[in-house]
Amino acid sequence: MTSTDSFEIIVREHYEPLFRFAMTLTRAESDARDLTQQAFYIWATKGHQLRDRSKVKTWLFTTLKHAFLTGQKRQIRFPHYNLEDVSQELPALSPELIDQPDCSQVLSALSKVDEVYQAPVALYYLEDHSYKDIAVVLDVPIGTVKSRIAGALLSSRNSP
Repeated sequence: MTSTDSFEIIVREHYEPLFRFAMTLTRAESDARDLTQQAFYIWATKGHQLRDRSKVKTWLFTTLKHAFLTGQKRQIRFPHYNLEDVSQELPALSPELIDQPDCSQVLSALSKVDEVYQAPVALYYLEDHSYKDIAVVLDVPIGTVKSRIAGALLSSRNSP
């Protein structure tokens, strides 16, 4: 008998009772199915560590309960809110922020600039460092920082 056959037998034998137990814990069918699936996933990855195969049922039920409790703790630490319910608590976006390009656009554009210009441009425009701070970080003169930032702007205007 292969391990796949063994796994399928264990799933057939224990799925329904595990699912019913998960339903008592979650009270929601989709959550119970997810929890049951999680228990079998953990069995698939760690079940080989169980020495006494007669304890598979107990192991699965314990694992399911542990997965449920872990999820509950996570839910308490990181609660889910509907956006509509909390929209009034979110900070308002200023027009200046709306006009700013998002990070992925900036990083995409930055990757098109010659490598020698990338660090000073990133430090200046993304991290708000002064020319002096950038010079210290990169260990180059301030004039070099200024010329690299200007060079990056020129090369970005000339590239397609």
